[in-house]
Amino acid sequence: MPEAPLSTPKPETAAQRAERLKKAKNPWECADEILAFCRGGYEAVPPEWRSTYFRWWGIYPQGDGAGVLGGKGGVGKETPYFMVRIRIPNGLLFSHQLRTIADLSERYARGTADITVRQNVQLHWVEAENLPTIFKELWRCGLTTMAACGDDTRNITGCPVAGVDADELCDASPLVLRAQSLLVGNPEFYNLPRKYKISITGCRSWCCYPEINDVALTATRARTGEIGFSLRVAGGLSSEPLLAQRLNAFVHWNQVPAVIVGVTKIFRDSDVLREHRERARLKFLFLKHGWTPERFLEELQRVIGFELDEAEPEELPDNLYRDHIGVHAQKQPGYYYVGASVLRGRTTPDQLRGAADLAERHASGELRTTTMQKLLIVNVPATEVDALCQGLEDLRLPVSASPFARGTITCTGSEFCRLAITETKAFARWLIEEMEERMPGFEEHLKLHVTGCPNSCGQHWISDIGLEGKKIKVDGRMVDAYQFSLGGGLGQFASIGRPTSYRCRAEDVPDAIERLLRAYLMHRQTGEPLRGFLQRHNEEQLRGWLSGSIPVECGAPEPAVA
Repeated sequence: MPEAPLSTPKPETAAQRAERLKKAKNPWECADEILAFCRGGYEAVPPEWRSTYFRWWGIYPQGDGAGVLGGKGGVGKETPYFMVRIRIPNGLLFSHQLRTIADLSERYARGTADITVRQNVQLHWVEAENLPTIFKELWRCGLTTMAACGDDTRNITGCPVAGVDADELCDASPLVLRAQSLLVGNPEFYNLPRKYKISITGCRSWCCYPEINDVALTATRARTGEIGFSLRVAGGLSSEPLLAQRLNAFVHWNQVPAVIVGVTKIFRDSDVLREHRERARLKFLFLKHGWTPERFLEELQRVIGFELDEAEPEELPDNLYRDHIGVHAQKQPGYYYVGASVLRGRTTPDQLRGAADLAERHASGELRTTTMQKLLIVNVPATEVDALCQGLEDLRLPVSASPFARGTITCTGSEFCRLAITETKAFARWLIEEMEERMPGFEEHLKLHVTGCPNSCGQHWISDIGLEGKKIKVDGRMVDAYQFSLGGGLGQFASIGRPTSYRCRAEDVPDAIERLLRAYLMHRQTGEPLRGFLQRHNEEQLRGWLSGSIPVECGAPEPAVA
């Protein structure tokens, strides 16, 4: 009999490759290996480190400026430079740490330092041979890049004014630090199916966006008077957004570490999530595999070995700014915290060094980063507030900013990111300047989020006006464009923004936004916020205002009264 033809082996999928490499090595145990091969420069870095293992140390290869379209297989070309993400748990910084970041930015990152939506700081243009020095300088001042990227527990976010907020239910920052110590660097949890995001907060405004985290604990007061936590799981954005699901559980303070570890074990042990990289986040247990909040709670109680009390009532925050910008009285009499707006989250070494100096000169030397890419200084005596505000203004870190500057968030964009479709940072700066010039009297709260690709690192789904990067062909060439989603929100009015199917060239975005905002000012109901106005109108009307096909003067027909 003739021999059966040999079957051609199927190529390894992205998920299979990732799982194989993760099983082969725990990158956290290989710091000495990094320090050794990096001395030889970019060419000495093994390919599996560049593509995978470096992420566990907060490092990504830097793109060539063309974004995803410059490469193949859904990833852009890499350059011999790296992005380095510095982990800032709960956004807590001392002045000497911020000064170290400023020095590293100046010496090794061409002056780049971006505050991220998870309270981290990112450096760009880093060369491999400088990584050992950067690591050692960060370690020396009590900072690290460990687990800032990779399939592990990302930076754990919390309220940046924990411990000083006059209105907080509790200071939950010790729980953030405890959770980090349990998960980051622990070999039991280096190999998760995908990135894993946690937020823990004791504030009333939920400023660390618990609704979009894999695990979220928000303080609430039980009917007995005890302060504990509500528990949510499986939040996330990207191309299939899901707001976190609340479980019927009240978590006592001393139960928080066990609950965090328990949820992490459920995620780690969910082999079904390891089959596809695009469907590996915790939310896909709910989106694709039929899980419910009831089933998740049952499994969690089995894993932790005890039952949780039933959920207590909670007060959802209004859909307000969560950035803590401005001057605010602390719970400590006679002291204030001051929040400065950072345009697009991008800072310079001089600004960081100047902010550190101001924190020492006028306060206690403590600063905080926020999930809205802002910078705060805490513990400012009342007598020092004016001088501090003036010092921040001189650094171009204004305490009072326009709604456009204050409410705009951006991802990294194609300037450095190999997944991005559009450039975002320079675009956002130009857009803010355009809107401030066109609408100088606009004073309404506005969340304007810019993301360069469907992954939604700029969180466009939860903003009033969300811009998602696209490309369109104009005169035979592809140019940056944006598609609008409208009416996203959190807290009491939590909802994913509605895609409008309207997209336009990047240069036409200010025209579209101006038309929409002028329609809002003309047709809003008394006291109606922008979010409510956008949710009240249908897609056809909104798209008409954006495109200009419906004149701003033409409002939507009022609903008939029964």
